[in-house]
Amino acid sequence: METSTSFKLKKVRSRVYFALLLLFGVIAVGTLGYIYISDYSFVDALYMTIITISTVGFKEVQPLDMVSKVFTIFLVLISIATYGYVISVLTEYISNNRLFEELKFKKVQKKINKLSNHSIVCGYGRNGKQAVATLKSHKKNVVVIENKNKLIQEIELNEDVFIVKGDATDDAVLLKAGIEKAGSLITTLPSDANNLYVVLSARQLNKDCILISRASNESSYHKLKIAGANNVIMPDKLGGAHMATLVVTPDIIEFIDRISIEGKSSSNIEELVIEKLPKEYANKSILDLNLRNKTGCTVIGFRKPDNEYIINPDPNTKLLPNSKLIVIGNPEQIQKLHELF
Repeated sequence: METSTSFKLKKVRSRVYFALLLLFGVIAVGTLGYIYISDYSFVDALYMTIITISTVGFKEVQPLDMVSKVFTIFLVLISIATYGYVISVLTEYISNNRLFEELKFKKVQKKINKLSNHSIVCGYGRNGKQAVATLKSHKKNVVVIENKNKLIQEIELNEDVFIVKGDATDDAVLLKAGIEKAGSLITTLPSDANNLYVVLSARQLNKDCILISRASNESSYHKLKIAGANNVIMPDKLGGAHMATLVVTPDIIEFIDRISIEGKSSSNIEELVIEKLPKEYANKSILDLNLRNKTGCTVIGFRKPDNEYIINPDPNTKLLPNSKLIVIGNPEQIQKLHELF
């Protein structure tokens, strides 16, 4: 359906270009005709052409001979036909909101081109909406790729995000969304095959981008990982496991649910990238950070450079490059953490 709409838009646009070319063609024919038939200068010939095809009624430069009068009649007739065609094409273009829609998306595209390290969300379905809401709560710049007009209208009404209209499996659409400079991409398309295609394309276009994909089937999990996805999420599986855990360990799950990660204003869990710490902490230990005394936050996890996670790491653990600290604290403590580090 999107391809059909795009084809129609290109067809209408080509008609507009042809109509304008036809109009300039009439002006060129009129100008050259008066130069050769009536021996006018270029300016006089152009002047005669404009007042003739616009029918403003100004006086001619000099009295016309028989041949010039016949040429003028011919010029008036073809200009009337050309005017009619140009007006009908422009009216169709504007009445269908093609012009305003195109100008709007061009304006958005200019802003997207200036983004870097932003997040791209492919698809604005149930999972896509949740992803956008969480990213926005963390003050992330978000670009949503969607091809359904109804959902695009919903995004425009409810979300302060950039929109790229199109099919996320198309490389050109990913490029419009700024995949080459994006920091992360989340694909939540309903089809595992389409998600696989998006991951393959995105990984080819950006080797360093963090790719997270939704999957419906177990068989798709390993395919998506091989294609280049950093993480593959199965919402149905997670939902069922979460409900079962509420039966087995309800108090633990309730406590975890109370640890909010919905936004920086209320977040209780945060990560610290070692490379972003002040230089004096390079190759120091967790103990040297003294986070507990300085901010009140507690270190609960450490991700090693090889992506292995350590729960409740030893205070003497070295802060190596390409590693991260996971800390927990109340909103005020997290805010102090950001101020100091």
